[in-house]
Amino acid sequence: MNDPEIRALLYPQLLGGVRIDELPTGTTRADVVHITEQFMHGYEVKGDGDTLQRVANQLRCYGEVYDFVTFIVTEKHLAKLLPLLPEWVGVLVASAEELRPHRAATYNATVALAPLAKLILLEEVKQFLLARGLAGASTLRSREIGQFLRTTSTVPLSSLAQYVRDRLIARLPERLLMRAERKAERERLPPRRKNARPKAKKKKPAGRKKASAA
Repeated sequence: MNDPEIRALLYPQLLGGVRIDELPTGTTRADVVHITEQFMHGYEVKGDGDTLQRVANQLRCYGEVYDFVTFIVTEKHLAKLLPLLPEWVGVLVASAEELRPHRAATYNATVALAPLAKLILLEEVKQFLLARGLAGASTLRSREIGQFLRTTSTVPLSSLAQYVRDRLIARLPERLLMRAERKAERERLPPRRKNARPKAKKKKPAGRKKASAA
């Protein structure tokens, strides 16, 4: 099974809230994120043609920001994947007919303020901090805000998490519009011919050398 086939089985199961595909998360992108008023659930899809080389980095990035994390794999990957995941990460096994639960995701207690804030725009983070009385937040740079969030004890994680969920949900229509515009632009471009090789440049005939004077 491939990625689109697996996603087609997943989407009907995401009830309530919104879903965002390919959400930038740390140094990677989450395949699908289900966002409701109460939680964010990140899903990583591993089809038959995928490898498990990036699992460690994906798990680290997702674990810093999502309340629940689930990996969806085909039977091909299951045995090798399980030793790589902590017990709180959920696992679904994809077949042609269904997504079979192997184990359910449980609440992730490793979410952190600074990585969570990076899911939204810098100006949105500044607005959040200004609303909480942090004078001068509007002049801070991204690095300074990150340092503040890594060391502060005055910003409740639950408050920032709710704000991030609200902003991502509110921005979904804009994301969908941009995606539709990009798709329309691709469809306007002429299709590329497969295995088309660029024409070799014709070599100019070498000029005749002038006979040297005797």
